[in-house]
Amino acid sequence: MNKDAAIIKNSWNEWSETWYQRYRGDDAISKIIKAPASAFHHKTFSMIQHALQNLQDKRICVPSSGDNHAVFAFHLLGAQVTSCDISEKQMENSSYIARKHGWNIEFICDDTMSLSKINSNEYDFVYTSNGVHVWINDLKAMYTNIHRILKPSGSYIMFDIHPFLRPFGIKAAKDIKAVKPYDSTGPFGDVPTFKWRMQDILNAMMSSGLCINHMEEMYAEDGSFWVDDSKEDVDAMTQQELDELSNWKSNTLAALPQWLSIQATK
Repeated sequence: MNKDAAIIKNSWNEWSETWYQRYRGDDAISKIIKAPASAFHHKTFSMIQHALQNLQDKRICVPSSGDNHAVFAFHLLGAQVTSCDISEKQMENSSYIARKHGWNIEFICDDTMSLSKINSNEYDFVYTSNGVHVWINDLKAMYTNIHRILKPSGSYIMFDIHPFLRPFGIKAAKDIKAVKPYDSTGPFGDVPTFKWRMQDILNAMMSSGLCINHMEEMYAEDGSFWVDDSKEDVDAMTQQELDELSNWKSNTLAALPQWLSIQATK
């Protein structure tokens, strides 16, 4: 494991026990149980349905599974799911939730750039959710191994922050002010993150052998997207204030797409 990956792994083990706890609270998990599709942007979920049609008994792998909301949702929708993440604590905390609810989900601690514990040609579908690409320092390695573990004709779908937002940050702005050039990709910070461009993501996919079938550029579902990552900050705002953040006339950055989903096949 390289130095960057080790720093990221140690940081996520710490965060899993502190501020990330709210993602596995009873309210968050109950919402997924009640409506599994709520774990996905509605356009991304439509892409998933089009790619798989029937999720029942499909083998699905979710690398860099993070909060495991997508993992839980896929299981509740009838799939056989493998959750992979570089953080042991994320795996431990998520497997506890699965055991608590009697969910038969496979949890494997593994690096998305190698997936060394995953056999080739095993999965009907691979999904990566919001916040994966920012932690990846070798996109080609990630996509090569996603291609490897897919069955022939298997599908992959990604959902993540749209690269067009990376130069500005993800906060409301009355006047647009760039915080970095679009082609400055990182690493950034003491815990290294990477701000990939469209060409980086698409070229890595295609060089792996994946065939790109469809792409959607989406807008956030509500104004909370533009608020600092804290439930308390969102709760302190009125609905009118949140609505204003989704209005591109008052928040210029809202004129850009906030989310990106791409579907590809092996």
